[in-house]
Amino acid sequence: MNQQSPQPPVVPQTIAFFDGQNLYRSAKRIFGCSHPNFDPKKLALEICNHRGWQLIETRFYTGFPNSKEDPFWNHFWRAKFAQMKRDSAYVFSRDLRYQDEQVTLQTGQVHIVRTKREKGIDVRIALDVIRLAHRRAYDVALIFSQDQDLSEVAAEIRTIARE
Repeated sequence: MNQQSPQPPVVPQTIAFFDGQNLYRSAKRIFGCSHPNFDPKKLALEICNHRGWQLIETRFYTGFPNSKEDPFWNHFWRAKFAQMKRDSAYVFSRDLRYQDEQVTLQTGQVHIVRTKREKGIDVRIALDVIRLAHRRAYDVALIFSQDQDLSEVAAEIRTIARE
């Protein structure tokens, strides 16, 4: 009689992908946060522990303010990135783009305001999710974003998993 020892349950290996600006806007709306004072790794660990998954990597993506345009937020994000890296998180940033925009007030007055835009972060997240899926680097991709464009990534990951 062939006795096989019972196999321990497989714990899904998980990588958490954070859209930093999206997370901040959500935390600001829900909790009234005035600063992005969240800890992505702790948040991902909490969810993974609750689900019985093992967090193997935390990846954080966001736009990065220019030191001349926005010295306060540039310093803030430099310090936050350094702490996340000390906590073994992968950090990806891309410089924010600044431009002047014309705004017409209800009074009819026209003002020029300096705006900043984040470009390419969602594309970078999507590429990394797919690249790491092809490498079989994880069992679960935990994506923190409300960007509807990333829903297409989920469909692609399901196709990769079936292959």
